[in-house]
Amino acid sequence: MATMKAAIFVEKNRIVLDDKPIPEVGPLDALVRITTTTICGTDVHILRGEYPVAKGLTVGHEPVGVIERLGSQVRGFVEGQRVIAGAITPSGQSYACLCGCGSQDGPDTRHGFRAAGGWKFGNTLDGCQAEYVLVPDALANLCPIPDGLSDEQVLMCPDIMSTGFSGAERGEVSIGDTVVVFALGPIGLCAVAGARLKGASMIIGVDGVSERMNVARGLGATHIVDFKKGDVVEQILALTDGRGVDVAIEALGTQGTFESALRVLRPGGRVSSLGVYSSDLRIPYDAFGAGLGDYSIVSTLCPGGKERMRRLMAVVASGGVDLSPLVTHRFKLDAIEAAYELFAHQRDGVMKVAITP
Repeated sequence: MATMKAAIFVEKNRIVLDDKPIPEVGPLDALVRITTTTICGTDVHILRGEYPVAKGLTVGHEPVGVIERLGSQVRGFVEGQRVIAGAITPSGQSYACLCGCGSQDGPDTRHGFRAAGGWKFGNTLDGCQAEYVLVPDALANLCPIPDGLSDEQVLMCPDIMSTGFSGAERGEVSIGDTVVVFALGPIGLCAVAGARLKGASMIIGVDGVSERMNVARGLGATHIVDFKKGDVVEQILALTDGRGVDVAIEALGTQGTFESALRVLRPGGRVSSLGVYSSDLRIPYDAFGAGLGDYSIVSTLCPGGKERMRRLMAVVASGGVDLSPLVTHRFKLDAIEAAYELFAHQRDGVMKVAITP
């Protein structure tokens, strides 16, 4: 049986590189040879045992590669074609998909809630930190990479670009809006870029790391608030002459940032929540206007599917956004364990790492 190298979750605090069989291709599948992938913050949650997955699972959910083999029912693609697939791989046929919520295709009940259903790579199916990945429902999920775009130019599309942009989209950012983004990690930085593309005139980035602040400015942030230099809510209200912001995008997933996002809203403003929370959230009655402030709170899971990927790559190809500064480190797949050690401990100014088999 032919084998491949893959990053495998063994147990809490152990992801190791080992051999696994190359997947068999079903009629609706495509086998993709990975040329570039990366590590996500969610993978670190898996590593630390904070998000449960099966032992022996291949991790990773951001694939860029070349079609190695096509299922018998897959049309419109050819072997050898460069493609990406979203981190979320909807079937296109489920109730959630037909309702327009493909990201929720297939309820996840392990935590007693229905969420993350469409996230299969490195969650319920073997992922893409490997030499090959099997893409399910290939007709709904494979998307050709436009000529002239490199792997690294499209590497952010499967997950963080889609997620960050959705923060601005779900927040209904409009021309002339004032937007604040709490936490300038990779997803928050993509939210900054998405808010700029949606037409925001004032974009405030909140963080405490100078390198991330500089990248945020390059992606469209007009103002930076350093949480280490005083009360964040007071600083944001001062920048907006006391009016507050139209949209607050929360990209960290903590009680503190969620509450601050509520407290800086204008009347009728919106909180767009991108953070993944690990415990119950509390909504202070005063920050929520006792339920009378016309506020909206929306959440989103990274939109996937081939049309979403096509649109994101079109933005990259047109020069609408350049996310290359987010790739700060590069590793071979053979050094995946060292890459995890660096990324998990956020050393050496790391934002995203590119992994190449």
